[in-house]
Amino acid sequence: MRIRIMIWFNCKDVARWFVKASSSSGFPRHLGLGCVHTWSVFKSKCLPYTLKLNGCATLILFAQYVPLMMVICAFEIVMCLDLEAEIRALHLDSTAKEKAAQEKAAKEEAEEEAEANKKRHLNVVFIGHVDAGKSTIGGRILFLSGQVDDRQIQKYEKEAKDNNRESWYMAYIMDTNEEEKAKGKTVEVGRAHFETESTRFTLLDAPGHKSYVPNMISGASQADIGVLVISARKGEFETGYEKGGQTREHVQLAKTLGVSKLVVVVNKMDDPTVNWSKERYDEIEKKLVPFLKSSSYNPKKDVIFLPISGLKGVNMDKRMDRNVCPWYSGPSFFEVLDSIEVPPRDPSGPFRMPIIDKFKDMGTVVMGKVESGSIKEGDSLIIMPNKEHVKVVAIYCDEDKVKRAGPGENLRVRITGIEDEDILSGFVLSSTVKPVPAVTEFVAHLHFLELLDKKATIYSAGYKAILHIHAVVEECEIMELISPIDMKTMEPTNEKVPFVKDGAAVVCRIQVSNSICVENYSDFPQLGRFTLRTEGKTVAVGKVTDLSGASSSA
Repeated sequence: MRIRIMIWFNCKDVARWFVKASSSSGFPRHLGLGCVHTWSVFKSKCLPYTLKLNGCATLILFAQYVPLMMVICAFEIVMCLDLEAEIRALHLDSTAKEKAAQEKAAKEEAEEEAEANKKRHLNVVFIGHVDAGKSTIGGRILFLSGQVDDRQIQKYEKEAKDNNRESWYMAYIMDTNEEEKAKGKTVEVGRAHFETESTRFTLLDAPGHKSYVPNMISGASQADIGVLVISARKGEFETGYEKGGQTREHVQLAKTLGVSKLVVVVNKMDDPTVNWSKERYDEIEKKLVPFLKSSSYNPKKDVIFLPISGLKGVNMDKRMDRNVCPWYSGPSFFEVLDSIEVPPRDPSGPFRMPIIDKFKDMGTVVMGKVESGSIKEGDSLIIMPNKEHVKVVAIYCDEDKVKRAGPGENLRVRITGIEDEDILSGFVLSSTVKPVPAVTEFVAHLHFLELLDKKATIYSAGYKAILHIHAVVEECEIMELISPIDMKTMEPTNEKVPFVKDGAAVVCRIQVSNSICVENYSDFPQLGRFTLRTEGKTVAVGKVTDLSGASSSA
């Protein structure tokens, strides 16, 4: 605090005496001010005494002539009163600011606590052969969880009837575009949200037709758990599972893309050709278990089977009546989903969010699933591989705006520093410290698949295919077969081979057309596992083991 006091006297002798007396007696200390002070003496016809406190002037006294003691007394009284008022005002202002700061801190603490107590989140992808009932089950889930009301159901029933697809009305909840409704098949990955008592779910409805497998890969790459939908209807299971069906390829892709837990729902158990037959259910399970095992799933730990009717909602949110199915006494579908453990996640690791889409909305907005680390408003991040520095303006989780978010969450992030046309699917929003590597070549362990409907093929250096890794889709070429892998020990050998066949595994060097963001599988499995496809078929699955020529400088 600084006080400046200016006094004018019309009597030169009184002024000189006042200055001399106040200097020797320490006038401000006499008033208990204990502060820096300045005295200024001028000739004047009046006696204005002005106190300046923090830049605010207060007129104290006017007089033509006042004896010195009167001046001191009057000044002392008025000045003390004004000081007390100013101090009280300052105290009130300080108290108000302190209260506002406390309220802000309490609000932030409440927000943090609310986010900390938020239900766990899981991405669930529905996979399986076309017409198995994936979209119908998804629509039924949304209806049972209150996301769709009766009025909307009536609307979908009318639309389905107009398209001569009366039994498809539940699927219309997930299949929203006209092409899907007209053809009766899912084309794009449907996305919706629902909640149970303990979990928030993002439902990913993958297309089942073989023409749309790349879209299925996009959906499965974001998933934590998979729901394999099998049709129990006579003939439909066989069509989906045997030669030409998508059941096998979907399972292999799901495992490769990191879907470690699988719920196998045997759907359409209410169909007249099945009528909740235990024999049919057991037949399907008996055929699937060996294949799931060969696809690296542990049937006892990683897989759960259960019968349902997606169209009628039987054994979905509630356990079914024993009168309907006397031989099944297990959990309902919702109970099974709630029982699955959340996969390990690292909220303190370097931030990684592969971008699956972008758009313009009051700035540039990117979409993706957080695979590692955490993000909050105001963060400075980098988009790789083009090394563009950006700042986080806003974060949206589901439909809610949040201050921060962690791994496993599906986000929309508004950023500044880059235009949306400079971002492609497969780019990665990354921390500036330890950014995601960007490479054009890498070494991988590659396993070529044995497919029922594919001619025997040999693979050598120069083989070209389409690489799918997280949200990246890129042309690639095998540049070198480094060494074969022993299928019993799964360890590389010291041999050199010019080519390998279906079913073989090999260490090889792969080159891509453009720089892409990948990680070693051992460091970030989500960014280190991939598939190779050609001519509409998945021919190989692999894991990145060495990032040769990585460029990760920010």
